[in-house]
Amino acid sequence: MISDWYIKGLFLIFLQTISYSNGLSMDYYAFSCPFAESIVMNTVFQALNKDPTLAAALLRMHFHDCFIQGCDGSVLIDSTKDNTAEKDSPANLSLRGFEIIDDAKNLLEDSCPGTVSCADILAMAATDSVFFAGGPVYNIPKGRKDGRRSRIEDTINLPRPSFNASSLITMFGQHGFTAQEMVVLSGGHTLGVARCSSFKNRLSQFDPTHEVDPSLDPSFAKFLSQKCLAGGNTAVAFDATPNIFDNNYFNTIQTGTGLLFSDQALFNSPIIRGLVNLYSMNQALFSLDFQQAIIKMGLLDVKEGDEGEIRLNCRRIN
Repeated sequence: MISDWYIKGLFLIFLQTISYSNGLSMDYYAFSCPFAESIVMNTVFQALNKDPTLAAALLRMHFHDCFIQGCDGSVLIDSTKDNTAEKDSPANLSLRGFEIIDDAKNLLEDSCPGTVSCADILAMAATDSVFFAGGPVYNIPKGRKDGRRSRIEDTINLPRPSFNASSLITMFGQHGFTAQEMVVLSGGHTLGVARCSSFKNRLSQFDPTHEVDPSLDPSFAKFLSQKCLAGGNTAVAFDATPNIFDNNYFNTIQTGTGLLFSDQALFNSPIIRGLVNLYSMNQALFSLDFQQAIIKMGLLDVKEGDEGEIRLNCRRIN
């Protein structure tokens, strides 16, 4: 009998060879800029060697880019006097690592002028970040064009830390993801931190009958309350290994120490609790499923032809 693992392995091999109907392909820059992936990887690795916490930042930036107007580099654009861009939304103020994308873009413009999009650079940087942090090695299709729109009001479509499981399933479903894929992508929180402002509502006056969120482990709630006395910008790690891509995130949820309400909601839901248990027991399966889900996310609403452009500066529309 053919195992699910074998089938998934064949699927990943298949992904390496196909061209996509939206014009993307694995070897998109093979002739126009053959060293594009190496340039991005070297730039990312140099930055992450100095500051490993940026791995989480680049992965999160890619996610926040793709969920708004598709994977088109819109999150990289700076605000102007006439427009407040996505990056200045409250949901994006903690994003970091823009200078890494700038550095890679500058090197690529020197080597292959007007060839590699900022959207592709960000997607490749996220891939490299996962690998740098000890996660799975995977290749992604390239050929995304850069978008020409970046507006703060569009960020209302980002998942919120206050979402319950039903809201998460609905929002991810609107982008074509299953509940299982939503859980896997949430596992990206195995890297990084959250600010106290994102979860302080769980610590006091939670609802009319509870001062503290009852799904939060009491001792962990006390720890968070003490930690957040320093202010809403105080950072707390999602799990005990915030710079390592592993399945520790799912273990924290099982013990009631999920940092965000939306994290803990995965275990509180009878519909998807089994997936949390599964990934907490099987890191290899989580890594394999994450590869497929993140590749799929990178294909969201990509721009092609005249729908987009190759930005010469990632912070500005041409």
